[in-house]
Amino acid sequence: VQLVESGGGLVKAGESLRLSCVASGFAASGINFGDNCIGWFRQAPGKRREAVSCISNSDGSTWYADFAKGRFAISSDNAKSTAYLELNRLSTDDTGTYYCAITDICGVVAGTRSGYLEVSEQGTVVTVSS
Repeated sequence: VQLVESGGGLVKAGESLRLSCVASGFAASGINFGDNCIGWFRQAPGKRREAVSCISNSDGSTWYADFAKGRFAISSDNAKSTAYLELNRLSTDDTGTYYCAITDICGVVAGTRSGYLEVSEQGTVVTVSS
């Protein structure tokens, strides 16, 4: 499965961005986008990667890290094999590279369950200026 992010950029604090994650290669892998979950991670310069959010493509249930609750919104379009992460009221602390991932259960993204997880190697850069 290939995951390609886009939508990052340079914005000012308080502004918004919408990130996209397009997934492909399901036919070769034998899995289905709609049966899996898409998660988002981020990594700031000099810091460890942290989980941001996750959505189950089968039932639409979502998970958010505490810092993302109330500001970020995750969604997905099964017909397009695409997931989105809307970033609102951005702060300089949100600066980093954002990566999407595919997993069989959102608990893997949240760190509460073990399971399959494939994280994109590309990422999209979000820079928030003050």
